[in-house]
Amino acid sequence: MTTPPPQGQNPFAQQGQQPYGQPQGQAPYPPQPGFPQQPTAPYGAVPPAPPSRKVSFKMIKNVVIVLAVVGAGIAAFISSQDDANTAAVGDCMHRGSTDNNNPDLEVVECSSTKAQYVVLAKVKGDFSAISAETKCSEKAKDFQYSYTETGDGSNFLLCLKDYAK
Repeated sequence: MTTPPPQGQNPFAQQGQQPYGQPQGQAPYPPQPGFPQQPTAPYGAVPPAPPSRKVSFKMIKNVVIVLAVVGAGIAAFISSQDDANTAAVGDCMHRGSTDNNNPDLEVVECSSTKAQYVVLAKVKGDFSAISAETKCSEKAKDFQYSYTETGDGSNFLLCLKDYAK
């Protein structure tokens, strides 16, 4: 009967080598030519990254068109906020054009140097030049000018007078 060797020692191992003649720190089997090297991770190979999307001319064109339409809509909304159709009694107005057929009235602050007229009355409806004068005489006795707007779905009459600062 033989006694087992002391723990941690192998009587058959040579100094600096692992059992079976493999040098310390190397894999037990070297990779063979013609066979792919197996991954060392326990979960298998990492899937390839998905292909990146190429930006096409068509996509850029569509984005530009959408931005242009949205920008035009916002600009139209902002510019219409001071039109004559938003005027109320007591608002001050500025005439942007000398053309009597299209005076381009816009609402301005009464403290502004642009303030030229004050709205005395606003009446909804479709009026001719004669009926506008008559209606303004009924609604505002001291009016000086009448302005009618038709054709955009909101027909109305403004009775105005000069704004005294």
